[in-house]
Amino acid sequence: MAKPLNISVLNLVPVREGKDATGAIEDMITLARHVDGSDYQRYWISEHHNMRTLASSATRMLIQHTLEHTDEIRVGSGGVMLPNHSPLIVAEEFGTMHAIHGDRLDIGLGRAPGTDMQTASAIRRNNHDGVFSFSNEIEELQRYLSDYPGHVIAYPGLGSNIPVYVLGSSTDSAYVAAKLGLPYAFAAHFAPTHMEEAFKIYEREFEPSKQLDKPYKMASLNVICADTNEEAEYIKTTHYFNILNLIRNERKPLRAPVESMEGEWNEREEYAVKTQFPIAFSGDEDKALEELRAFQTQFNVDEVMAVSYIYDMDACLKSYDIFENVVKRYNES
Repeated sequence: MAKPLNISVLNLVPVREGKDATGAIEDMITLARHVDGSDYQRYWISEHHNMRTLASSATRMLIQHTLEHTDEIRVGSGGVMLPNHSPLIVAEEFGTMHAIHGDRLDIGLGRAPGTDMQTASAIRRNNHDGVFSFSNEIEELQRYLSDYPGHVIAYPGLGSNIPVYVLGSSTDSAYVAAKLGLPYAFAAHFAPTHMEEAFKIYEREFEPSKQLDKPYKMASLNVICADTNEEAEYIKTTHYFNILNLIRNERKPLRAPVESMEGEWNEREEYAVKTQFPIAFSGDEDKALEELRAFQTQFNVDEVMAVSYIYDMDACLKSYDIFENVVKRYNES
């Protein structure tokens, strides 16, 4: 019998066509309420800047808002882009949320700025050292969250011991997560190329810590499920348009699906979309289960964080329901 697989949600707070940031945040809460109390373990919100298509620039405010509208699910960052922020301020802000909402918080940490370099300069002026001192800044943050009796303390935050996770899309972050003995979440929803190598490094180099005694592998993956394979193929076109935005450097909101992508992309773009940003699990329940089993045979992760670029919110909620059933069947098999 395979080890139990945990599932969670990663939400980039996309802005859908016909809506604005207010609508995107309302959709974020709709999904959070829907999965609250389900098998989904945690609900993480990303950090992106200078993007009209994503409303996730003030991540901690969105986390607080989500905590206020849910009761059980863990809520966290996917992640805090640490080069943009002082570890002390991160500890104080999460510590304050911990004081209000209790032990429902996770802090996922990334080493990239989550934007272009000009915007990064506007965020943290000329101080980009955080990119190069990622490991040290994680340890500094952990000290603020512990009972460490330093001259500078984070209060609230002190003694909260909010769990920390390392995020990454390359092998560099695997070494950091392994050295610090922290859970490792790989961003395969947009950069799957080095996932296998990164996981091997993480497992080989892992050193136990106070937080974790053995490796814990997480993968954020694109998931689009529906009642039928044909319906899923139709819904997928929204994902394709979203990735075309990145390839073409366009800033368009999440588009409604279309019956056919013919004439919407050229051969080169189609190849890039399907190979560089693949949908890991899609289709009806049976097809998605088959794909999950194949994925786990290769990667054997502890947790999947589902990312779903789906235009219609009812279809989005249905996709998460179906994937929840897929994982139930996988865990029972």
